[in-house]
Amino acid sequence: MLELDLDFQKLTKKVNNISTIYCEGVVKKVIGLTIEVQGIKAFVGELCIIYNERNFPVNCEVVGFKEEFVILMPLDELIGISPGCRVVPQRKPLSIKCSDKLLGHIIDGLGKPLDCDSISMDGEEYPLENEAPDPLKRKRIKEIMPTGVRAIDGFLTCGDGQRIGIFAGSGVGKSTTLGMIAREAKADVNVISLIGERGREVLEFIEKDLG
Repeated sequence: MLELDLDFQKLTKKVNNISTIYCEGVVKKVIGLTIEVQGIKAFVGELCIIYNERNFPVNCEVVGFKEEFVILMPLDELIGISPGCRVVPQRKPLSIKCSDKLLGHIIDGLGKPLDCDSISMDGEEYPLENEAPDPLKRKRIKEIMPTGVRAIDGFLTCGDGQRIGIFAGSGVGKSTTLGMIAREAKADVNVISLIGERGREVLEFIEKDLG
């Protein structure tokens, strides 16, 4: 007898998220970084895709409404968008599929891989904008988190689950310190976000500081 190992809960969730009604709108106006769209019904935070003049998809997020127009902000470049371009709402907020296949990869803010052409993703989908956990259900910080940096472990011992800040001027060793912690810390997984860093500094951080 054939036995199928199926996760019916996951399959049911996917089926429930399938939209049975297909609708799309058109771009009416672009002012600065805002895009006015007509003909769709969407919620704030919803992901929409605009197909530009070359039919390339441009990810956008719903940020507001004005009369019969939906206001979008682009998550990609605006080049090629003109009045009349197709807009397709995705019926979900901006989200990223997470699984063990992400480990060891470099991705951008939208979850697109930068170090390879694509990543086969079949994990759970998590929205980027999520609610903070209940403060009364958070675990207390009771265990030491060894960073592997003796100066920190000896004088500024960190706890498992604790947040710490590293504040300093330019060129005094913040990235070097982060690299040391990432290499030596007793952790299963390190997630490093380079927010506000210059593009030319990304490769330098990976090759020099992370090693």
